[in-house]
Amino acid sequence: MFLTFYGAADTVTGSCFMVESAKCRILVDCGMFQGSKEIKQRNYEPLPFPARSIDYLLLTHAHIDHSGLIPKLVKSGFKGRIIATGCTVDLCGALLPDAGHIQEMEVERINRKARRAGKPLIQPIYTADDALASLPFFDAVDYDEEISLCPNLRVKFRDAGHILGSALLELWIGDNDHETKFVFSGDLGNEGRPFVKDPTDLWEADCLVIESTYGDRLHQVANPKELQQKLHDVIWQTYRKGGNLLIPAFAVERTQDIIYDLFLLARENKLPPMDIWVDSPLAAQVTSIFASHHECYDQETIELIANGENPLEMPNLKFSQSMEDSQMLNRIPGGMIIIAGSGMCEAGRIRHHLKHNLWRPEATVLFVGYQAEGTLGRRLLEGEKDVRILGEEICVRADIVNIDGFSAHADQDMLVDWIKGFTVLPQQLFIVHGEPVAQHALRDRLIKDVGIMGIIPKWRETFSITRGRTPHDKLRQATAGFWAKLENYLATKPEPESFTEIMAKVNELERLIASHQEKGENEQAG
Repeated sequence: MFLTFYGAADTVTGSCFMVESAKCRILVDCGMFQGSKEIKQRNYEPLPFPARSIDYLLLTHAHIDHSGLIPKLVKSGFKGRIIATGCTVDLCGALLPDAGHIQEMEVERINRKARRAGKPLIQPIYTADDALASLPFFDAVDYDEEISLCPNLRVKFRDAGHILGSALLELWIGDNDHETKFVFSGDLGNEGRPFVKDPTDLWEADCLVIESTYGDRLHQVANPKELQQKLHDVIWQTYRKGGNLLIPAFAVERTQDIIYDLFLLARENKLPPMDIWVDSPLAAQVTSIFASHHECYDQETIELIANGENPLEMPNLKFSQSMEDSQMLNRIPGGMIIIAGSGMCEAGRIRHHLKHNLWRPEATVLFVGYQAEGTLGRRLLEGEKDVRILGEEICVRADIVNIDGFSAHADQDMLVDWIKGFTVLPQQLFIVHGEPVAQHALRDRLIKDVGIMGIIPKWRETFSITRGRTPHDKLRQATAGFWAKLENYLATKPEPESFTEIMAKVNELERLIASHQEKGENEQAG
């Protein structure tokens, strides 16, 4: 078996991993590269593998850096099936055509300049029609539903708690009496966020591929109340200055999370009289998809709705659909909260709002998510005082604020604690989806706290995967791990009689495992 890293290696974005067994070739994610011009150029290069050779694409979630090259894959000859949760399938039905449309518009703008300069014209990676043509390849599955794909290969999607419908993957590949288990974290979610449940805990893996977006840092704000207070303070400071509050946010999850927290502030009468505009037809469509997938909601959101309170509905919440609506907002110098995409300020309507507000000292730009290296959002956070937007030089006089507690990603402590929860630790662990500093910081922490050495793969690097341990060996390790954890726990709460009783049951379980193993070996010998 082999594992190749065609994306999210040496960079945060472009998630794409290939698992090859003797009978099957699987892709996990097929994402678009985002960030610097050099990184984005990878999207235009030919696929590094024959599209027709892929049997299945397993999609962890709908974010474009995980799904954004699916139309290119189909356009290149892919004939297999794309497996994802039902919510992810619906979200991709909105996001992928939108991504194709953005590419068409961007290429049209670039080609206008190229024609005038006598330079070669370029083609979009794919069009909106190409994206629509990829949608029939999707199949929806439920969380925790185990499905068989190729011979001796099965997969289960577990809730990753990142965005609605996001999944971490358990993938088993059988080989005679051995079975190798892969776990792909996708993007592991932050704890305690609106709508989504906390990430699912797993207990064992042979090969683990773990993200490291926040592998070198801790979220500044962990308590939801503290997070709401920080948002409250930024809103009121902007209102008192008389300007607009701009919130660059991805259409999926981040926009809905912000609306949720604004709803909680509004129900406590803690918001000033400001209109809240979501300036994104895509975000409006995604919000409608959220409303149709209550099965993915966490308990808190379910209880709110049961009590007749919908966190996606407020009297002063307005959705801008047309370009005329968006342009109207640019003529109003203050008194509004404008949520618009993209989250890293690389495209979309937020760039127009920045052009009209960045130079105003009374305005505020609030970042609520990760900003990849090289993006306009990252440059603003790093303090650039002059930026070029839509061909015009803009000076930066607005306040630039960051609240990273809104992040949908687990931070370093959460990533380490999630791996600590494994009773049977992986034989091979690969750290991806992070900048080099974050990857190395997480690797060092895992060596120190978990005693496991992580591998940081290079882009397009291939690894031979160690054959999985036998079920008997895994059960023995699980039993030993459980025993050790129990002993550590009871050491702080001495209960000698209970401990002795539990130890006896553990010993009995071990004897039973050994007995079944011996019986199986005798039958094979016979």
